[in-house]
Amino acid sequence: MYTRITVALVACVVLAGCAAPLTDGSPFDGGFGQSDGEDRLGWENGYAADDSLNVDQSDGLNETEREAFVARTMARVELVRQLEFEEPVPVEVISREEYRQQRGGATDPAYEAWNNQVWESLLLVGEDRNVSDVMDSVYGGSVLGYYSPSEDRIVIVSDSETPVIDRTTLAHELVHALQDQHFGLESGAATQDGQLARNGIVEGDARYTETLYEQRCGTEWDCVPRPNSGGGGGGDSGAPGVFLTIYTPYADGPQFVHELHQEGGWEAVDAVYEEKPQSTEQIIHPAKYPDERPVNVSVEDRSSEEWSRFDTRPVADTVGEASLYAMFWQNGHISRESLRNSPDEYSPYNYSHPATEGWAGDAVVPYESDDGEYGYVFESEWDSERDARQFADAYRATLTNRLGAQRVGDGVYRVPDDSSFGDAFRVRQEGTTVSVVNAPTTEQLDAVHASE
Repeated sequence: MYTRITVALVACVVLAGCAAPLTDGSPFDGGFGQSDGEDRLGWENGYAADDSLNVDQSDGLNETEREAFVARTMARVELVRQLEFEEPVPVEVISREEYRQQRGGATDPAYEAWNNQVWESLLLVGEDRNVSDVMDSVYGGSVLGYYSPSEDRIVIVSDSETPVIDRTTLAHELVHALQDQHFGLESGAATQDGQLARNGIVEGDARYTETLYEQRCGTEWDCVPRPNSGGGGGGDSGAPGVFLTIYTPYADGPQFVHELHQEGGWEAVDAVYEEKPQSTEQIIHPAKYPDERPVNVSVEDRSSEEWSRFDTRPVADTVGEASLYAMFWQNGHISRESLRNSPDEYSPYNYSHPATEGWAGDAVVPYESDDGEYGYVFESEWDSERDARQFADAYRATLTNRLGAQRVGDGVYRVPDDSSFGDAFRVRQEGTTVSVVNAPTTEQLDAVHASE
């Protein structure tokens, strides 16, 4: 996960989700390394992938046990993923309380105000909350471990009073270390949708490999028992759509990677790191990778002198198909049953719905007034007029049915002030374009973005 979404955590994390276990019936690649002192696939730091270990986590892991556990897991991960570790990977275990304390710290007020408007435009986090607080709650309760590219180390978050390690969490984070050593894990994506798309390959690869690893436990491999995890799927955020958004790479990424692997083996997966997915649309619909790239949406500044854009780079964010799906899901336009009705073997959730399919691109531009009020312009492009109409109809229905908005003019709605989304909205569709303008009052809509 990266900056705009996680606020401050620049690391590849593994989340505790509420998805069903992934399964696979495909064969595994490669064979076991030989314990002859030569470094090769399936052999790390004196341990072969099929070696037995005498590790008991009931009273925690001592240093010797941890070193052996990590070395054998590295051997197994590189055997499954068919990539050799280039250097050792330090592993640290901390408590959940320590992790929560590490996430604390000051944030830039201007960025926080800008980001609040982005998530408010998704009707996921209202004006009564800060997105940074929501993110702290989501990550503080759901992160099981992370790999830090800047520090080249893995940190496992333990819910036990004694330091213990979940074997799948360790395998997952070791894949991130492997990715960093071979491909680099620099961020590179400037928007929310771009970061989620990039993480679709990064987290999808780690989750897919973790799943293949886990299948050998109890059959080919003797594995260290998994400790109970207290990590909750999403923490106590009160905004389940935020967690669903963040969870996109973990849920749909493995299917994306599986289809690549089926077509061209691990070489095809490796190649994606040179041409990463550009949108969550490509992760949700793998057939659209790499040819169907998102269109660039720019919003003309038609604000009055009292309103201005934030001094951020970029000035706009792109939220993408996955975030829009989460918006409609949290607000009840998409049912819980639809979310769990996934047709894919490796994707436990179905992020596809007529209200969000056909997305082509979008831009959210937050505004602030001289008086300290906020608004935004949210413009989206769609593949067809029908797609645009379905999205616009779903957005209007969410305003009226979920948020209690009253229609007060042509395409203009007013959500009551006692709602955390208590603002004025102007929703219009013109061809394949849908524009949403938000302001504190109906009179201020033209001040934020004047009608043509």
